[in-house]
Amino acid sequence: MSDIAFFGAVEIGLVYALVALGVFLSFRVLDFPDLTVDGSFPLGAAVAATLIVAGANPWAATLAAVLAGAGAGLVTAVLNLRFHILHLLASILTMIALFSINLRVMGRPNVAILMQDTVLTPFYGLGLPEHIVRPLLVLAFVAVTVLLLAWFLSTEAGLAMRATGVNARMARAQGIDTGRQVGFGIALSNGLVGLAGALFAQTNGFADVTTGMGTIVVGLAAVIVGETVLPLKGMVWALAACVVGSILYRLAVQFALSADAIGLQASDLNLVTAVLVAVALILPRLKARRKTRRAAA
Repeated sequence: MSDIAFFGAVEIGLVYALVALGVFLSFRVLDFPDLTVDGSFPLGAAVAATLIVAGANPWAATLAAVLAGAGAGLVTAVLNLRFHILHLLASILTMIALFSINLRVMGRPNVAILMQDTVLTPFYGLGLPEHIVRPLLVLAFVAVTVLLLAWFLSTEAGLAMRATGVNARMARAQGIDTGRQVGFGIALSNGLVGLAGALFAQTNGFADVTTGMGTIVVGLAAVIVGETVLPLKGMVWALAACVVGSILYRLAVQFALSADAIGLQASDLNLVTAVLVAVALILPRLKARRKTRRAAA
């Protein structure tokens, strides 16, 4: 694997680490299966790219992408909480609607921003190659996000959200407004995914309406791989595991597609993804079975 391919995989892994953090928040913390991310990821990319092409400040465009993603998550939460639509179905409905909304936002299937100023542009003149500057800047975004998320989940509001996901009935008995917690949590989750979409568009130079396909699978794979590799000793470790899992997942995919001996091609990406997720799911079970055998011996 060449240096450019390695840093490219790390860069994509860091971008999707934000998706993994959002998926961790909805699936692990709130126990809310949310497929909205397949629509909120390209929504973040579409909003950021369209605003940048229109001459908006890239940082303001990125913030708008975060708010747009959060709004999409809020729609899913309202469909579930107010109208009692099953959370999985509510998120699918939002995801389907977002495909048309993304086309409306961009006005066409894709928008190129290769010649536009982005949040990365000021850092290209620091003397480092572009393929190193990009992952470093995305790493800064991810590090700040992990620290803020870890801080929030340790506050009273964050603990209330975690209690809602563990046992909603008990949380309500303690006076916690579980509906508000779920609504805010899903909005926050999709806001992170919208940020990932905005960074994806700015690091790759384009936004495309199809970039969201399979986003939820990638996010889940990153969470599962991270939990398999890193022992969960607390919330900070759990969030760090999402980041590590996302990078390892992307490196494994890149290595599999780059290994000539295996004979895989770029079109085999979905096959590689399925195999990696299956391995990540099987490994913890094998570990648990081995521990059980040792304890019985």
